[in-house]
Amino acid sequence: MTAPARGTARFISFEGIDGSGKSTQIRLLADYLRSRGHDVVLTREPGGSPGAEEIRALVLQGDPDRWSPETELLLFTAARRDHLERTITPALAAGKIVLCDRFADSTRLYQGRGSSARRALVDQLHDLMIGREPDLTVLIDMDPSVGLARALSRQTADERFEAFGEDLQRKMRQGFLDLAADAPARFRIVDGARPVETVARDVAAVVERALA
Repeated sequence: MTAPARGTARFISFEGIDGSGKSTQIRLLADYLRSRGHDVVLTREPGGSPGAEEIRALVLQGDPDRWSPETELLLFTAARRDHLERTITPALAAGKIVLCDRFADSTRLYQGRGSSARRALVDQLHDLMIGREPDLTVLIDMDPSVGLARALSRQTADERFEAFGEDLQRKMRQGFLDLAADAPARFRIVDGARPVETVARDVAAVVERALA
């Protein structure tokens, strides 16, 4: 077996609707890459640093309508900036592979929904305060009705967006597919409606090709 390249920094995000299985798949990928000798940082958004985790509790718990879309966007951007400064950038500088459960694409859809002006504001804030995209984004695609049932069955405190229902899930799924079509060099779509092990093999193959 050929030894893996050492110190090959990559920033890889996972996206998908709630309940798509992306969080399971990103953990399986982290285990796989570590077994191959790679140094991996597994993180998530919102969150991934102490300050960002505090903001996560603010935006994902409680009444779904208590924040205006603009306030919510500022909170997510602040969390991402702290996450980038304290976790992602240092790990990449050290030559590690960063696997992130959600990144800016989720903000483009969830916080930019329903208004072209707000979506433009999402992109402006991203360019000003974040200024980078993942090297690779793995989109785990899933039927919205199945994904929502999975998400609600978890019964965790972080049900901020699942509470909006299936209509939002359908819009988000199409939104992710549209983003993938707009950035084909960055996105890889993996069908999540299959056994976990089958999806994991496809995800590993996609990432191996990117690392090569």
